[in-house]
Amino acid sequence: MSDTALLSTFIFSLSVTTPIFLMVALGTLLRRLGMIDEAFINTASRLVFNVGLPVLLFIGSATTDYGAAADARILLAVLGATLLIFTLSLLSAGHFVRDRRDRGVLVQAAFRGNLVIVGLAYCSNAYGESGVAMAALPIAMTILLYNVLSVYVLNRDLESGRGFHGLFRGLARNPLILGIGAGLLYGSLNLPLADPVRKAGSYLGNMSLPLALLCVGGSLKLSSLRELGGGALVASGWKLLLCPLIAVGLAGWLGLSGEALGVVFLLSAAPTATVSYVMVRGLGGNAQLAANMVVQSTLFGLVTVTLGLWLLQAMVQ
Repeated sequence: MSDTALLSTFIFSLSVTTPIFLMVALGTLLRRLGMIDEAFINTASRLVFNVGLPVLLFIGSATTDYGAAADARILLAVLGATLLIFTLSLLSAGHFVRDRRDRGVLVQAAFRGNLVIVGLAYCSNAYGESGVAMAALPIAMTILLYNVLSVYVLNRDLESGRGFHGLFRGLARNPLILGIGAGLLYGSLNLPLADPVRKAGSYLGNMSLPLALLCVGGSLKLSSLRELGGGALVASGWKLLLCPLIAVGLAGWLGLSGEALGVVFLLSAAPTATVSYVMVRGLGGNAQLAANMVVQSTLFGLVTVTLGLWLLQAMVQ
């Protein structure tokens, strides 16, 4: 590949990750300046989670020609990488953290990615509506898997005594899953989507991802970057390096290429999900360690995704 082509692919990679970095950084700055606070972040996060993102995913699911956009191999690659990372990190967690109660925290941070906010934003920036459409079904199914695996590993190591009670009820009420499910059902009926509805959904979608990224930035505590012990750096390595490597390897083995391969990489390379901190805190685990893992993977991920996407684009051209 020529130097010009390499430069163009690097610029493309920066164009995907730089807007996300700027929005996260802006959220951090606004929080420090006092222009947004915890109350704003909580309210905005609920708005995004319960309204904006479900509508965005509904529109994407309902208006997509799944014969062209939906590829089961994308789903298999993302799910397969998640299960492998879960298994490998579960088997090796004891080598990196001494406290048994911290092992589940590490494992969850290693496999559970921020698909809905950061992963979806990556796909949208890189490939537009087609990227969102290709990502919708894998996101829905992977969220289901995330919740089941998280409940198992956290309960096992935290010994909280809570089983799977309420898990499936919670999944059935998840606004993101409901949005995707409703969109798939609507699209399967071949019903037209009125133009005003489509435009309103586009407005909500255009609002939701930037607002969600502002909330991520406002929630970050940069002091966590100084605390690299306790398995935090290991979890970031699992999530940001090994998970995308495994996913892309599986995708290549399954014959994926082009945008589909890029979507697999971007979803699998998403940083640790913020909800992992919420779950650990709710179960009485090491919430500070969980927060460190979220912060580090979010910030380091901006670098690894840029370089990884650049290398991927360079290799396939």
